Amino acid sequence: MTSSILIQPVVLSGGSGTRLWPLSREKYPKQLLSLVGQDSLLQATVRRVVGTPGVTLTAPMVVCNEEYRFVIAEQLRLLQQEGTVVLEPFGRNTAPALTLAALDAIKNEADPVLLVMPADHVITNVAAFQAVVSQGAVLAQAGAVVTFGITPDTPETGYGYIQAGDAFGSPPDATARSIKRFVEKPDLATAQAYLAAGNYLWNSGLFMMRASVWLAALSHCRADILAACQQAWNAGKTDGEFVRIDKDLFALCPSDSIDYAVMERIAANTLATELPAGVVLPLKAGWSDVGAWDALWQVLPKDEHGNVSQGDVMLQDCENTLALSEGRLVACVGVSNLVVVETADAILVSHKDKTQGVKNIVDRLRQQKRAEGSIHRKVFRPWGWYDGVDTGERFRVKRIVVKPGGTLSLQMHHHRAEHWIVVSGTAKVTKGNESFLLSENQSTFIPLGTTHRLENPGRVALEMIEVQSGSYLGEDDIVRFEDVYGR
Repeated sequence: MTSSILIQPVVLSGGSGTRLWPLSREKYPKQLLSLVGQDSLLQATVRRVVGTPGVTLTAPMVVCNEEYRFVIAEQLRLLQQEGTVVLEPFGRNTAPALTLAALDAIKNEADPVLLVMPADHVITNVAAFQAVVSQGAVLAQAGAVVTFGITPDTPETGYGYIQAGDAFGSPPDATARSIKRFVEKPDLATAQAYLAAGNYLWNSGLFMMRASVWLAALSHCRADILAACQQAWNAGKTDGEFVRIDKDLFALCPSDSIDYAVMERIAANTLATELPAGVVLPLKAGWSDVGAWDALWQVLPKDEHGNVSQGDVMLQDCENTLALSEGRLVACVGVSNLVVVETADAILVSHKDKTQGVKNIVDRLRQQKRAEGSIHRKVFRPWGWYDGVDTGERFRVKRIVVKPGGTLSLQMHHHRAEHWIVVSGTAKVTKGNESFLLSENQSTFIPLGTTHRLENPGRVALEMIEVQSGSYLGEDDIVRFEDVYGR
């Protein structure tokens, strides 16, 4: 019976998704995007475990970089999920991230089964996924470390593989297998041999184990990671739904993956008393890691010619083409096997077989210190968002939207003045020692060096245009005096 098994969903929201540029950027990575359906990939990850039969679910826990904290908290709120967001000061790969989650899970003397899920994967058959989760919960509750292996249907060279061993358990589970070994991404001939052998599965990055089992295994395999995470955790603090880890202590933590730190050692272990049993369950549920544009094309609905189109797109005599538009009209005529992606500040055109090379473009953008490599023109903030509409040598125009109740920091700029024009809604403006309201079509001027704050006291969104002028217009020209969001 699994009715008493308590499962803690743990969503690992790291990674920048550079192969899905220009939609995915370093400051707004793919897990925050709605690429398949209305939910973002992170929201879909949280939602797909709801209703898993035979288990009890706690509120979700997301482990992420602190830079994404407000967007992730807002996405959870839209799902009506009051989860915990564990903030990493910087990325240290998946083993430390899972360790922080395990430490949080046991803080009240509980020991739930952790269901560890990357935030940026797609699973189209939720019922099949939930059935395997229920099966894995029983094995994990009994002390095993469980991973899900994706049943391969092609000789894929872009994934690592798991070689399944003998049937697991006594009596053996119907489909569970011991983990014989993990293997790296193979060449095509090796991948074809794996597919023919029938006992190799794609490595999904999905895991289940009790929190205490993970910590004990890590203590045996990588005591240095456990010690560093424990110290950073002990020195951290809780701030509402956010769990903040001590930055200086976490900087001392080595970087390693779950696979390298523990799973490969479990597979190679011959002394059953040293480490928990490693078990792989086959999963056939329409899984994809959406690692590049061709992978996204594979999981999205297509027309009779194999085309995928989203946004303002017109296709004529096209085949097997992915065309996405965020704003402007994209028209394709007589092309096949292309990827065309339009955003406000960049357009990607790639052959569908060459989309792994998009990462090289992002690397070049970063080397040239171009903003398109890391941020969108539209930037999200805890109070709302702004869109950089136009920029010149000594001016910048922004469209700013402040959600109801949103408050920007009390701040000052050394190098720029600002002119604010309200388009809709009501703005409460603090300027120097005065405070006043502005409504539609009203405006005010903020001189250089003047302390100021913008708030939305109304019940509808505040939309305004900001025109900046000055010798330097960078976002780092902000001196904050007060900030309700702790920035």
